Amino acid sequence: MSSETSSAAAIGDVEGVSLYDVDHPAPVIEPPRKRTGKTPKGSRTNFEMYAWLFMRLSGILLTVLVIGHLLIQLVLDGGVSKIGFAFVAGRWASPFWQAWDLTMLWLAMLHGANGLRTVINDYAERDNTRFWLKMLLYTATVFTVLLGTLVIFTFDPNIR
Repeated sequence: MSSETSSAAAIGDVEGVSLYDVDHPAPVIEPPRKRTGKTPKGSRTNFEMYAWLFMRLSGILLTVLVIGHLLIQLVLDGGVSKIGFAFVAGRWASPFWQAWDLTMLWLAMLHGANGLRTVINDYAERDNTRFWLKMLLYTATVFTVLLGTLVIFTFDPNIR
């Protein structure tokens, strides 16, 4: 076999020296988290894929909602100086604006909570710490979403 033929058949030549060829294949690299007999069978769900997809879709929708919100509030309606109790009362008298603000609240809270859940999963090393941090996150998220929803739907412009 000539040197041209052997170098053409070799994979990963470095300065004429073949690292891998038919007789010396590349080493097998084990996956970082290999499943063992102790791995629960019920843990194979698509939750992380759906969470990943939710982050992308909610991010796109949030971008549209927030830019629309800023353009309407700050450009078309006269700027920050015009925003007050009467402005909010007039805006929330319309079901359209209630739905707009409610959608923005829910998506922002769920988007942020999902992102923080991912950070907790990545950086909290102990299972107990991870559990309590996520419980605190879920509690704060539910509280904020419920309180914000309550405020949007029970807002009374005639309050004195």
